[in-house]
Amino acid sequence: MGPGGTPGESGDDEASARDERARMVATQLRARGIRDERVLAALLEVPRDQFVPAWQRGAAYADEALPIPSGQTISQPYMVARMTELLELEPGERVLEIGTGSGYQAAVLAALGCRVTTIERHAELAAAARERLVRLGFGDAVDVRVGDGSLGAPDGAPWPAIVVTAAAPAVPEPLREQLDPDGGRLVVPVGSHDRQELIVVERRGNEWFERSDGQVVFVPLVGEAGFPA
Repeated sequence: MGPGGTPGESGDDEASARDERARMVATQLRARGIRDERVLAALLEVPRDQFVPAWQRGAAYADEALPIPSGQTISQPYMVARMTELLELEPGERVLEIGTGSGYQAAVLAALGCRVTTIERHAELAAAARERLVRLGFGDAVDVRVGDGSLGAPDGAPWPAIVVTAAAPAVPEPLREQLDPDGGRLVVPVGSHDRQELIVVERRGNEWFERSDGQVVFVPLVGEAGFPA
């Protein structure tokens, strides 16, 4: 977790949460094929219980997505790990995240040593995530913005890696174009409101190569290059 442990937790609570994270990593991630040891270490480090509403704390390490304010969700731990693994990140790499939510995915990316720009449509979620990331020691590594994430962040392009934590009807063209031509990677759920495929896009020059990593279900990406509001 961030420097100095998790603020507001007793030593016993912190030890208990870390034990729960260790079980989560062993049974939900490693046992299902997550192999990147750095990704596993990041999910062991980040206190997921601090990124869910207080009334959901008891389910923080459950094998499921959980509701957060503004009708959004915090993704299932396995899905966070898998999407992160698919990005094939290196320490110090810049990552654009679309859909900040509670800030959990951004914290995992920061724990990997990445510099993260994350865009959230809901201003209240962005403000809460920013405060939470600062409090937990990840604030210096994460730039939280409010806006239409489906349009990406042209001021930071080309991006070596982009991850989208909401479902688009098609791969958003602005995100494709903002990928680094020298092997930039984009991970995005694509499909209908009810079911999507997790698409991995890699850019090589002016060619984009796509493959599916399987079926998923995410909340919709609302925006100009996503679903209508």
